[in-house]
Amino acid sequence: MNALSNVVSQLSSRSSAKTISPDEATTASPTKEEMSEEKQVKERVYLEVSNTSIEFPTKQGPFKALDDVNLKISRGEFITLIGHSGCGKSTVLNIIAGLLQATEGGVILEGREVDEPGPDRAVVFQNHSLFPWLTVYQNVELAVKQVFKGKKNKAEMVEWIEHNLELVHMSHALHKRPSEISGGMKQRVGIARALAMQPKVLLMDEPFGALDALTRAHLQDSLMEIQKETHNTVVMITHDVDEAVLLSDRIVMMTNGPAATIGEILEVELARPRNRVELADDSQYNHYRAEVLKFLYERQRKPDESAA
Repeated sequence: MNALSNVVSQLSSRSSAKTISPDEATTASPTKEEMSEEKQVKERVYLEVSNTSIEFPTKQGPFKALDDVNLKISRGEFITLIGHSGCGKSTVLNIIAGLLQATEGGVILEGREVDEPGPDRAVVFQNHSLFPWLTVYQNVELAVKQVFKGKKNKAEMVEWIEHNLELVHMSHALHKRPSEISGGMKQRVGIARALAMQPKVLLMDEPFGALDALTRAHLQDSLMEIQKETHNTVVMITHDVDEAVLLSDRIVMMTNGPAATIGEILEVELARPRNRVELADDSQYNHYRAEVLKFLYERQRKPDESAA
């Protein structure tokens, strides 16, 4: 039985499980309301990380990096993963991207098992990874030609490339090379290239981590604008608590490794669009911020921090 079959089997057994008395065992059946609710939940699940664990071989024996990670994501949701270094955030992202294979469990995207990389899951890394000999336009064009060859004609490709560069406010620099633009601009081009692939899921591994605070804030605002227009499903890694609260629909907080897993999930019920200046004095925003900080620095305090 392949990984997809195992996951489906596990999901089926969990969804049908219900605590009932022995007398009810032969007569109990789901009500119409329960069936309707279950159907709605299944329809809402777009991306699922199910019972996912991974081990890496070492000289000392197997090292378990992740243990039984479970996460259901709806279409159009913005999810951030946060936790201390070594908690497996990037490992989760790489499994979703198909760059790593889980030892147990797996990932399902729109009902299909993820077992290899694909253009339906575009990744934006902290390093922009632009080709230095290509212009801004050509860096995005390269991805578009790979994904839409035979699907779009030349004029449609040009329009699509320019549209995605416009989304990240880089239309003025189409013919510049990476050496001629700033770090923040390079990251904007990396995001445009990912969006131009029209992925089902946008995966972002600390995309703003290497930028100065002001540039990071501008890109966070741009990302919120893009999300409002495109309704992309986004999974993003961050170490920045304020960034997590500002951007997220839900914040997934990881426990410390080894054998890291999801410790808590915080739903961020702040109205959109969000304005960072207005939120600075917002009691609900500060409540969410405090909850993440308590998890990281009280419930998941690292031993080296306790000794400091």
